[in-house]
Parts: sequence; structure tokens; C-alpha cells
Amino acid sequence: MSVYEERHDELENYETMMGLERGRLAVTLDMLTDALVLVGQHGVYCQSVRQPGKPAMDVQLILKSITDSKELIASVMEELKRKRLGLV
Repeated sequence: MSVYEERHDELENYETMMGLERGRLAVTLDMLTDALVLVGQHGVYCQSVRQPGKPAMDVQLILKSITDSKELIASVMEELKRKRLGLV
């Protein structure tokens, strides 16, 4: 099943509210947030040997990559909004 079928209702809702591009990016942000939660939970159990109290290094790298991806997507959404409003 494709993401368009699995997330049909969410896509339809966000695309209606924000337009096609921004709506799809909003769903992508939601999906990345869900992934962050899952990786964060995993990090609780996979502790670093070198840095007690912190997740293992691979978990830290995954968390950073997802967080950075969310930041980039949010900036694209903001830029699309600015263009739509003629602020560019």
C-alpha cells in the first residue's frame, strides 16, 4: 500500500487547508515526528557506554538527522507560504 493510500485522510485534510505542496510537507513532518518519538523511546533502552544517560551514538545520529530534516521541511513550507502571499 502506498503512502498516498495509507495517509489518504491526513493528506486530504492538510492539502485542503494548506494547498497540495504544503499539505504533503505537513504530513511528512507528522511522519518524521512519529519517527522521532519511536527513536526516542528506543534511545531510552540503548544507552551509550561512553556517555551514560545519553542514547547510543547511532540513535543520537538518527535523532539529529530527523530533527534536521524537520527543520529543512519547515523552512520550505514557510518559503512556499511567503511566495503564495507575495512576500518574496
